[in-house]
Amino acid sequence: MFESCKTLQIAASGSGTLVRAVLRLATLAAAGATAALGLAGVASAQPTQLLPGVTYETGVQFTPHGPVAIHIVRGPRPVGLYRLRPVLSNETITGRETLTAMQRRLSSQATSVGVNGDLFALADGRPSGILLRDGILSNAPNPNRSSAGITLDGLLDVRRVRYFGTWRGTGQRRMLNRLNKEPTKNGISLFTPDWGRRTPSYPDGVAVVLAPAPAATPNVDLSAPVANVVRGGAAPLAAGTSVLLARGTAAASLLAEAQIGTNVVYRLILQPDWTAVADAIGGGPVLVRQRRPVYRSNEAFTTSQIAPRNPRSAVGQLADGRIVLVVVDGRQAGYSVGMTTFEMAQTLVRLGAVAGMGLDSGGSSTLAFEGALLNRPSAGRERAISTALMLQYFGVYAPQPAEEVVSPNGDGAAEEQRLSFKVVRPSTVTATLTAPDGSVAFQESLPREPGSYGVAFPPPGASPAQAPPAEPGQTPEGRWTLTVSATDDQGLPSSATRRFWVNSTLGFLRVAPARLLLPPAGASATVGWTQSRAARVRVTVETPEGVVLRTVAARRFEAGTPAVAWNGRLPSGKLAPGGRYVVRVTATNEVGTVDLSGPLTVRRTAKPKR
Repeated sequence: MFESCKTLQIAASGSGTLVRAVLRLATLAAAGATAALGLAGVASAQPTQLLPGVTYETGVQFTPHGPVAIHIVRGPRPVGLYRLRPVLSNETITGRETLTAMQRRLSSQATSVGVNGDLFALADGRPSGILLRDGILSNAPNPNRSSAGITLDGLLDVRRVRYFGTWRGTGQRRMLNRLNKEPTKNGISLFTPDWGRRTPSYPDGVAVVLAPAPAATPNVDLSAPVANVVRGGAAPLAAGTSVLLARGTAAASLLAEAQIGTNVVYRLILQPDWTAVADAIGGGPVLVRQRRPVYRSNEAFTTSQIAPRNPRSAVGQLADGRIVLVVVDGRQAGYSVGMTTFEMAQTLVRLGAVAGMGLDSGGSSTLAFEGALLNRPSAGRERAISTALMLQYFGVYAPQPAEEVVSPNGDGAAEEQRLSFKVVRPSTVTATLTAPDGSVAFQESLPREPGSYGVAFPPPGASPAQAPPAEPGQTPEGRWTLTVSATDDQGLPSSATRRFWVNSTLGFLRVAPARLLLPPAGASATVGWTQSRAARVRVTVETPEGVVLRTVAARRFEAGTPAVAWNGRLPSGKLAPGGRYVVRVTATNEVGTVDLSGPLTVRRTAKPKR
């Protein structure tokens, strides 16, 4: 049985900040929805750039059934520096691995954003459909469900595909029933190293080891000599080998016609042959065909898999070749109720898809970037899955700087900046730091092997002629830009740009008392800070989720040590409920926007008896 299973400036925030920000948006939007008629639009964040040409956005659609939190990744046509590729958990057909773990494992090979892949058997993790990687077949398709192929020129081809195989030793051509799957009672299977370390064992089994064996390329004759015969199966699967494992009557034929030293010719046949398809993954059902949403696909899915509103994952392609990955959260009342498969099909069409296919759903529905989870799985934690579908980027990548705003004023908050970049191919890389006045504060051009490299900030070794004017020991304030350009060993150019701010307008936030007791009347908390220059300042008291409880001040303050007081009351005049809050001071001036925040706990005390 298969399991179907605030527009933000975040150019300098880490992936964890990105996750918290988008989930906060969805939570707030859902919490603020009291009623809606029809599909009453979508509350969404502005797209955030993850990679050059790759954006991520999230939003909440309000429906009569409840809110629906949706996550959308848009990327370019997967050619050149980009590929849309299936990934196999743990590099074996059996077993499972989380999506974020897969991305971390492959981080040195590519920078990836992706979703969960094919449906799979919960017991052993075997995918339900095709797995084709770089033209090598690892798992056969399910002929009763759709498969998604990605052609060499970056087109998404969604269709049903059939598999059958043949083998021939010293006798006639015979059926090869299965690929990387246990043989039936009188059947025969081919196992490749993608299966694991050893083939299964059976008392009536016979394993014929083929070595050296070619890669499992479909629709061509493959030939390999018999290196060993193992009765009972359980033959080792080393790199460069394959194993024919037969039982019953098929085992007798294999013993007679594939003796040590003879040559075996076999063929793994896909219909249609998908000559131009380099990668493919199973899943289903088909959701978009020729720009139209598909209501009834007539594929091998139960009503319980496609009809309920559940978490959903899907892939689509726009008319210009751009790729869209969509994940919808679900099964979480008040946050997101999910979608039916047809509603997901309609969503893909609204996004401009001309072709699209569903992937595994339910608790498997996950979206991640560079090992950081972006959505909110229904089980409250990420599920280990069988396969994933990832949009991979092979150019230079610069992660979000550690701090969006760095404030080196000695108060211990955001004092230092950490900058870096990554290349996955040998490349010549130029890293440039541009100061707020547009001058080049630092530039370095060096050949780099694959790996991650830091860029020091403040810029090291800047000469007086290069360095912008600043007080001794101070870093010029304003917006800084890190630009990294690279040309790899294949001659492909790429670049990445990240921006952040240096702003020491605010410092040394003080909230006293940190624990405010209410009543008696007149009790208040004093919020104080240092201010190095004049700015428009907003002081708010917020919930930990970012909902503003009270705006304490919103006006211009001059340089100095300002302070304001909050009397513990809401705008209505009522006392605030007990709980934990965040006091936030935000300043905006010619240098940019900076904020400081600190905790405040409110405790409600009983009124004294008279």
